[in-house]
Amino acid sequence: MARAIHKLNDVKVKTANKPGRVSDGGGLYLRVSPSGTKSWSFMWKRDGKRDEIGLGRYPDLSLKVARKKAEESREAVALGKNPRELRVTESEEPSFAECVEKFMRDIGKDFSNKKHRDQWEMTLGPTYCAKIQSKRPSEISKDDILGILKPIWATKTETASRLRARIERVLNTARPEEGWKGGVNPAHWPGNLENDLTDRRQLRKIKPVKHHPAMPYGEVPDFMPRLADKENLSARALELLIYTVCRTSEVLQAKWNEVDFESRLWTVPGVRMKMKVPHSIPLTDPAFELLKSLHDIRRNDWIFPGHKKDKCLSGMVLEMQMRRMGVGHFTPHGFRSSFRDWAGDETEFAREVAEGCLAHKVGDNTENAYRRGTAIKKRLNLLTAWANYITGASGEAVQLNQYAG
Repeated sequence: MARAIHKLNDVKVKTANKPGRVSDGGGLYLRVSPSGTKSWSFMWKRDGKRDEIGLGRYPDLSLKVARKKAEESREAVALGKNPRELRVTESEEPSFAECVEKFMRDIGKDFSNKKHRDQWEMTLGPTYCAKIQSKRPSEISKDDILGILKPIWATKTETASRLRARIERVLNTARPEEGWKGGVNPAHWPGNLENDLTDRRQLRKIKPVKHHPAMPYGEVPDFMPRLADKENLSARALELLIYTVCRTSEVLQAKWNEVDFESRLWTVPGVRMKMKVPHSIPLTDPAFELLKSLHDIRRNDWIFPGHKKDKCLSGMVLEMQMRRMGVGHFTPHGFRSSFRDWAGDETEFAREVAEGCLAHKVGDNTENAYRRGTAIKKRLNLLTAWANYITGASGEAVQLNQYAG
């Protein structure tokens, strides 16, 4: 039985807002990006493999015209031809928006995670690039790119820098035969935009660094007993974060298969680490006992399961826990600074050991290659000293020489 076609109507197309593909039948799809932009594509099978080609943006391309193009593409497939040849015969150069769509189909599928892909589509869409969406690559000038970047270069430097690189990469994949205006990719940095925009390294010197508000380390020992009295799961997650000085996402997204109780090691996979390198955390007695108690009552693979099925606790629960305890002016992430200040002010542990506990990179690649995996005992000693300090197990002062080995 033939598959139904013409499933959509103008109202459905206009109101579609859920990211993904909506079928009109016969291989015609309306694609809705996370940023809300819409475009048409035609999908077919060739040699048993699915292929897809963009037909144009909506509403520039109406439902009626999209159906006509899809019909032409179906006829090409029936004759054993490649529908892409139809687009080649159309001498019109694709718009920047169409170039983005093709880039995401061809290269975006290789991105490591969906969030990364969504960020690309959002920044390359109307949010930042509205003025060049309908322009052809050969029409886009350096002034166009500066018009996009200048308003956010000083206030959203990292976003602007990534956006520049993304625009350059998309334009490179769609290089027009007649070349660029000015003879160079308008988003290129060396010898081009660097003459008009302040270097990021200089901006870092100009702009004050925003730090996460941290509880002074002298107040942490008084806070820990109060936290231990709380019986909810978010309190246990915050305890583990403080004992291990990990980041919030590393704690909340932890799974039981990451914990080796025999070796007393918790290894966070590289995909969840900021530096994308696995991080092994030696478990001190309090951290070990906390995890053991949670393991005895586990209900799924998550160490800190959320209320929704197959979900961990929300990223906001630790902040909410601190607010309920009257310390919401500090942040969970700030405990990493509390630990680092304490280690630097009150102990004689080597700097690289403290930075290692925080999973910070110290030294060059060669030095890190030799150091990798060799400081577990030293880090355990430092984390033990930290646990003793914040729980009062070692008295009022830390015995420096006892832990500095």
